Amino acid sequence: MTEPVVLIADDDRSMRTVMERALQREGLETRATGKVETLWQWVQQGEGDLVITDVVMPDGNGLDLLPRINGHRADLPVIVVSAHSTLMTAVRATQSGAYDYLAKPFDIETLCSTVARALDDSERRPGDMENDEESPLIVGRSPAMQTIFRAIGRLASTDLTVLIEGESGSGKELVARALHEYGARRTGPFVAVNMAAIPRELIESELFGHERGAFTGANQRRDGRFAQAQGGTLFLDEIGDMPLEAQTRLLRVLQEGVFAPVGSRHAIRTDTRIVAATHHNLQVAIRQGRFREDLFYRLNVVPIRVPPLRERREDIATLARHFLKDTIGLGLPQKALSREAMAVLGGHHWPGNVRELENLVRRLAALCADDVIEAGEVEAELSKAAPRTVITEAGNLGQSIEHHLKSYFDNHAGVLPAPGLYDRMLRELERPLLALTLDATGGNQLRAAEILGINRNTLRKKLRDLDLASVRGQGAER
Repeated sequence: MTEPVVLIADDDRSMRTVMERALQREGLETRATGKVETLWQWVQQGEGDLVITDVVMPDGNGLDLLPRINGHRADLPVIVVSAHSTLMTAVRATQSGAYDYLAKPFDIETLCSTVARALDDSERRPGDMENDEESPLIVGRSPAMQTIFRAIGRLASTDLTVLIEGESGSGKELVARALHEYGARRTGPFVAVNMAAIPRELIESELFGHERGAFTGANQRRDGRFAQAQGGTLFLDEIGDMPLEAQTRLLRVLQEGVFAPVGSRHAIRTDTRIVAATHHNLQVAIRQGRFREDLFYRLNVVPIRVPPLRERREDIATLARHFLKDTIGLGLPQKALSREAMAVLGGHHWPGNVRELENLVRRLAALCADDVIEAGEVEAELSKAAPRTVITEAGNLGQSIEHHLKSYFDNHAGVLPAPGLYDRMLRELERPLLALTLDATGGNQLRAAEILGINRNTLRKKLRDLDLASVRGQGAER
């Protein structure tokens, strides 16, 4: 039996060599070139069982070749690799018919496993991308963001319901907008509604609309967000803050595909894609009776987790430069960050995530007199926004928490946090406290309970509620 042949096109000789040797060790045959035209000739001649192509090469663009390959040999899987690891590259690659997209530098084992899957998988996802402009929606080169880019590329052209999870300020709405902007519904409306900002008694009217006279103050008929989003995407932000009675009504709409305005008996069929987002752990909310399990499964068809900025520090410099460029459009002079200033940004914890970084960069661009922003100026602004206290004794703990809370409120730029702040803050403190205590005792729950001053059964319940029991291993049961 003849071994599969992999065609490789990359203008980097060393990269071609690395890929060839790795695939040959897997028992595959390879042919490599640094030119798009040579690759196209091989494809036309019927050579190869799989293609790996770079994007930018001296005589052309690998992405531009994808529609030609699909038209000539639709069963030939193509894996795109690129150092230009942007959202647009990932979306164009996926929607132009690529089997997968890998951002450079990638792990060679990942490449080999992707090639193996592609050779075994006959399914193809054809498509095309009409907009060639670079996306301004999401910026990032980290592996975590590349994973999100690939997910957006695969999901954008579908109507699958997506649940986006992540901390406040991490960019959940940007992911939702990208799913809309690069999908089949992009010509329709994108309607965003923050569930935490709507009074409990008005949620049903806000979502489904109401008829005149439906309740006190309803002086005229009003369309709800579902009606406004017909033919497009409805983004339900902070879905975890939705009251239980409204969750029941939303579940019925998702199940039956129809809704009726408040005060009306006439059902309206919905033609809307649903994307939801939350900063809550909905599994914990389900166990606490604050969120319906059946609604969770309706929303969690495809989950996407947006990591906090502290988990993708390699994106900080890229984001900072992007935000500096944006300030020019706000009428501010062009500025740059010194290497030392970038190092300060890279060492910050970023409790307010990307939103905090964006606001900081805007302040620096507006307030710094020189063209180059130095480290001292960055440190001064960070110090104003969130003073740091080194905890040297127990008496400083309260002061440290106060500084953290002050930073939390400041990073909301004058907008009050969503209801439920007290419980959220207690959970934020409780989780690391329990985790660190268990780590210190080697997972011994009895000893940890003694240190914490609670009984063992209470500790076990808290570990289950916070999803800590499963990650503590067997030692957690001692």
